[in-house]
Amino acid sequence: MTPSALELGLVACHTCTKVTDIKDHRCPRCGAQLHARKPESIARCLAFGITGIFAYIPANIFPIMVVTQLGKEENSTILGGVAIFWQMKAYPVAMIIFIASVMIPGLKFIALGILCAAAKGKINLNPQSANKIYFLTELVGRWSMVDVFVVAILVGLIQMGNLMSIQPGTAAIAFALMVVLTMLSAHSFDPRLIWDRIRQSKSNIPAS
Repeated sequence: MTPSALELGLVACHTCTKVTDIKDHRCPRCGAQLHARKPESIARCLAFGITGIFAYIPANIFPIMVVTQLGKEENSTILGGVAIFWQMKAYPVAMIIFIASVMIPGLKFIALGILCAAAKGKINLNPQSANKIYFLTELVGRWSMVDVFVVAILVGLIQMGNLMSIQPGTAAIAFALMVVLTMLSAHSFDPRLIWDRIRQSKSNIPAS
C-alpha cells in the first residue's frame, strides 16, 4: 500500500495549502499552526449541523416576509411563497425557491450526517463517493441564501408607505443563521478522515 502524506510526516497548511513537514508545527509560508487533520472535525461538524437543524425548523414555520398592502398585513412563509408562485404559473421561480430553500438544506444535513458516520466507521462508504458528496455539499450550500436575497431586494424596492410595503419576517433571521451554520458545518468536516478510516481498516486485516 502506498504510504500517505501523513505517514511520511507531511501535512498541508489549512490556510495556504503549502505541504510541509509536520515537525515544523507552523507553516513556513504563512505562519499558521499546522494540524495533521482539522481539530475536532467531527464534533464541530455535528455541533454546527445540529444547531443548524434547530434554526431550519423556525425558518420554514414562521413568516419570512410581512407584506403590508392598504393597511392589511399578510405573512408569507417559504412554502407559502412557493405555493403563490406556483398558482401564478411561475413554475421555474417556484421550483428554484423550493429546491434552494427547502430541499438543498435538508439534503445537506443528511449528507453531513452520512459523512460523519462514515468517518466514525459507523457505515461503510466508498471514499471516492464521500469526496463527491462533500464537494457537492460545499458547492451548493451557499445557494440556499437565495430566499434571503429575494427578501432583501423586495424590502429595498417595495416601500410605498401605506399603499404597500414589505418587511423581513422572523424566519429570515433563522434562515440566514441556518445557512451560515450549515456552511460552517461543512467547512469543519475533514474528508481525509474517511480515507484514514479505510487505511486503518485495511492495515488491521490479518495476512492470509
